[in-house]
Amino acid sequence: MRQTNYQLFDFLDFDPALNRGERLWRACRPTGIREEDDCVYLTVPFQQQQNSNEITEDRSVGRQDFQIRLKAYGDNIIRMSACLSADTRLHESSEMLQLSGLDIQALHVEKQPQQWQVKDASGRLRALISFEEPVTEWWSDLQPAPAETMDLRLWPDGKKEVRLSAYDMFSPARHDAFAMAFVTRDGKPDRATCAFHAQPGECFYGTGERFAKMDLSGRTLQLYNQDGQGVNNRRTYKNIPFYLSSEGYGLFLHTTYFAKFSLADHSTRSAQLLVDEPVIDCFVIGGDTPERILYGYRQLTGFPAMPPIWSFGTWMSRMTYFSADEVNGICDRLRSEGYPCDVIHLDTGWFKTDWLCEWKFNEERFPNPEGFIRGLKDKGFRVSLWQLPYISYDAAQYKEASENHYISQSPNKIQGASNFSVQDYAGTIDFTYDKATEWYKGLLRSLLDMGVACIKTDFGEDIHMDAKYHQGTPREIRNIYSLLYQKAAYEITKEVTGQGIVWARSAWAGCQRYPLHWGGDSASSWDGMAGSLKGGLHFGLSGFGFWSHDVPGFHSVPNFMNTRLSDDVYVRWTQFGVFSSHLRYHGSFKREPWHYPAIAPIIKKWLQLRYRLIPYIVRQAEKTTRTGYPMLRAMYLMFPDDPVCRHLDSQYFFGDDFLVAPVMNSENRVTLYLPEGNWVNFFTKETFEGPCWLKDITVPLEQMPVYVRQGAAIPMYPEDVACTDEMDLEKSVMIKF
Repeated sequence: MRQTNYQLFDFLDFDPALNRGERLWRACRPTGIREEDDCVYLTVPFQQQQNSNEITEDRSVGRQDFQIRLKAYGDNIIRMSACLSADTRLHESSEMLQLSGLDIQALHVEKQPQQWQVKDASGRLRALISFEEPVTEWWSDLQPAPAETMDLRLWPDGKKEVRLSAYDMFSPARHDAFAMAFVTRDGKPDRATCAFHAQPGECFYGTGERFAKMDLSGRTLQLYNQDGQGVNNRRTYKNIPFYLSSEGYGLFLHTTYFAKFSLADHSTRSAQLLVDEPVIDCFVIGGDTPERILYGYRQLTGFPAMPPIWSFGTWMSRMTYFSADEVNGICDRLRSEGYPCDVIHLDTGWFKTDWLCEWKFNEERFPNPEGFIRGLKDKGFRVSLWQLPYISYDAAQYKEASENHYISQSPNKIQGASNFSVQDYAGTIDFTYDKATEWYKGLLRSLLDMGVACIKTDFGEDIHMDAKYHQGTPREIRNIYSLLYQKAAYEITKEVTGQGIVWARSAWAGCQRYPLHWGGDSASSWDGMAGSLKGGLHFGLSGFGFWSHDVPGFHSVPNFMNTRLSDDVYVRWTQFGVFSSHLRYHGSFKREPWHYPAIAPIIKKWLQLRYRLIPYIVRQAEKTTRTGYPMLRAMYLMFPDDPVCRHLDSQYFFGDDFLVAPVMNSENRVTLYLPEGNWVNFFTKETFEGPCWLKDITVPLEQMPVYVRQGAAIPMYPEDVACTDEMDLEKSVMIKF
């Protein structure tokens, strides 16, 4: 649809013809305030507006009063909640929330002539409702006075004001944002919006795995999980209803419904949200640094668990291996030629029919799966298996799943298949149903009991929208489905093996608790590599700690399955993978390094370096599980006061000490920025004093721009190994730069 450049239509989703029975209701000045159960409740009247893009009151309809609740969690979080329908309740809890280490701070009200102040037990100001009138001097009545609105300001940490955008308008009838409002459709509350004031130079980050420039200001983003179909478009597998502002706060929108963030886009004066339910439930998080804000977000939604040490080694895969003999041959060659590796991943070809997921090995091509897996483990290889959460009509489990309602139910034949297969899926496993979840865990248990170490929880960003589920409508559960799916796989894996891990593609708030996630189907190209990095940086600013990507990209260009990779893309992407939380080769073409003989020796050296770095990686991973830091960190996260770092998306920090700038072109050239401090080139030992730019430098193919803080001590392993089973981390040595 062609945009109108009016907020009512382009953001609030009104039809420009105004003929769908929708009406806008705006928040007016609060009329009451009370204390109850350590919370503060505001009574706020809402007034229906005329059915027009000219926003004026419809006084033929009486106002409706609703309650806005303010609740303080710890010293740095204020929750603002409003249920704007008599038929809807606030989401007091959900699968997203864990509320770790957050005590409820009792709030009380102090009334003053022009304002109501909300303070905590320590006397710190946490919210303010202002009734102060603007200073006016009468000159003309050409325009009427503005309609009243709500002037609500929050102090999540008692220091920084975050206020709702009360008067974002051109004239009293021309609005670009509303402090708070909701929309009715045919008389029933349908969706809700609110807006926070944005500063002229404010930057925004996060919102999930966003394949976009570092600063998201000037963008409107849909929070709706989809198959990303690459890493260079607006679609994304991982939408997280959380943004981080350079003005010192973060906002978590507690919902599972379709939502939108307009970050200084529809109006440069406002950061707006719209959610497809008549509920506003926002956690506003304060903190002195971005890391502390992310820590607060993790307190709300959960901290990443620690992956097993073997997962930090090399994973080898492609789409796909088809037999035990093929896999054994590859593993034997990895060992005989000295490529360190810990995991062999079997993608879609281990079933009786490729892509027909039945959670059973093909008996002809994998005649003794237990012995096969045990033999690989004896050689130091763990086995990871692909599967997905949909049941095909042709699957052995279809009848059982359908008759017991373990899958979504529809009176009609459901259509819908993968991009790559011809399987017609009968339904989505219904993880809102406890018996279906246990049934699914049983399918995985039989594999894990054989010795399988990890399940690849592929897909999950799409569900059957024309079907019924036990709890919730498809609109309500689509986004959170990935959390329910990955939680089930993670729990049974940890229960059986003692080590919790999944390899997941989709995500929503809370999925960071169940590592790890990878970046999806990137093109094996420079733009695919650049898009993957952007996605990883934003993902790390969305509360996630562990993130990987397909090395050296998933699909070929232009022939999706058959175009041969270029050697330099393979090398440069390997280097990027070595300095990522996890390193997995995967894709639609041959991925084993001996298929690229001209560069195979270079690849071997980089994989050996990866294993030398595992002591450092383990230390940083442990830090990731108890702080707000991800493994792969945007420059802004490390240097928030440096205005240059706010916009850098082609370099990053790997843990505390490594500054990494992947080369992403065939010219072997790169421009990078060194912030304040002294820096040592990890390979050449050349030193630099920042802040400074290193412009258009040449980097030989076998090298990579990696810099270490001068004075840093890096734990490294002193010898080459074939896999992590051969490592004793007590042997680690400290290398001081």
